[in-house]
Amino acid sequence: MNVFEIEQLKKIPKVELHVHIEGTLEPDLLLKLAERNGVSLPYNDLESVREVFRFQDLQGFLNVYYSASKCLQKEQDFYDLTLAYLRKCKEENIVYTEIFFDPQTHIARGIALEEVMAGIFAARSEAEARFGVRSQVIPCFERDRPVGDSLPLLKTMERIGGIVGIGLDSAERDNPPSIFNETFAYARSIGLHCVAHAGEEGPPEYIAEALDILAVERIDHGVRAMESTALMQRLQVEQTPLTVCPFSNVALGVFEDLACHNVGKLLEAGLKVTINSDDPAYFGGYLTANIVDTWNALGLSLEQVIQVQRLFVRLSG
Repeated sequence: MNVFEIEQLKKIPKVELHVHIEGTLEPDLLLKLAERNGVSLPYNDLESVREVFRFQDLQGFLNVYYSASKCLQKEQDFYDLTLAYLRKCKEENIVYTEIFFDPQTHIARGIALEEVMAGIFAARSEAEARFGVRSQVIPCFERDRPVGDSLPLLKTMERIGGIVGIGLDSAERDNPPSIFNETFAYARSIGLHCVAHAGEEGPPEYIAEALDILAVERIDHGVRAMESTALMQRLQVEQTPLTVCPFSNVALGVFEDLACHNVGKLLEAGLKVTINSDDPAYFGGYLTANIVDTWNALGLSLEQVIQVQRLFVRLSG
């Protein structure tokens, strides 16, 4: 069995396709932004923050995630947040990343969308110039917010420009992808790529809906596909990429521990699997740590590390 180490895996050029920029808000930056913006938090030191960053399920995580996001208020905040993540990419030899962000989380607090996007895009430009890290941005619609808000918001982002596609995230239970059909159809009509979270907490049927009704090009998570033989066969034949996030899956109770994760079985079944960090500040590690710990727990090979990197499909082409 190969035993991988962080430094060994850092040497391999990597790509990350499933990371939420709000989920890279490390405790020290969170406290700094809270002080800068006069936000009162129920915790005031690093140890207290780390204690709160423990979850039983997706909804418990989302409650903390949205609360912490209140500290992001100005263009400078989004710039600092994004640049910190892209600096981490440089450290881990991540040469390209596609960054999710949740516009509705910030708009609901009265933050102008232009301010959010200006901060993110300024950091992207600086990181490419300084670090050589390329990136694209994908706004995600929150499936537990009113569906009718999504299309007008997409048209606003179309006017602002700069996004490469759209996604769908947040609480999956009882929020099927199909209800966003109109918004995704419009996105496709204006040349945007489409991806969607499905098959994490939600059933395999949500993966099929995302493929058939939203016509997505990638499934974010997708680990519950194994509950359907027909779906597994389809994903293998069509080679639809899955952006799997092992640390996230364990933290939110999808799997008991990394040794129980099904990523090895997905690879053995011939599926196009990628490894990603999702919300690394909350789930205990960035991309390299996700690969190292998962591979060591499952006894996977260096060849399989190379395999998942070669399988990455970038929305930018």
